[in-house]
Amino acid sequence: QVQLVESGGGSVQAGGSLRLSCVASGRTSANYAMAWYRQAPGQEREFVASIPWGGGTTYYADSVKGRFTISRDNTKNTAYLQMNNLKPEDTAVYFCKSWKDGHTYWGQGTQVTVSS
Repeated sequence: QVQLVESGGGSVQAGGSLRLSCVASGRTSANYAMAWYRQAPGQEREFVASIPWGGGTTYYADSVKGRFTISRDNTKNTAYLQMNNLKPEDTAVYFCKSWKDGHTYWGQGTQVTVSS
């Protein structure tokens, strides 16, 4: 069993920045991928960014390319999402996700609110 805890959310004005963190604990193991998703009120959860265990190729939703950067520090069991030039449409609850061998884990989410 793995627990994921997000932090770093908050309220910022458009153009501002935030860095989200996702710390994995419990029965963690190597070789798991991690990703960030978000869900705005009344909307379905959508993919934001992902990163494999060893780093390398990352993927981003078109809406955040050039503004968000996903990274990870496996020694700290932590994934990050650096969000720059935030826009009001980025307002959502951001969820951390990890998966391996058919098992998927989700964090509880952290709220990001961007005002215009």
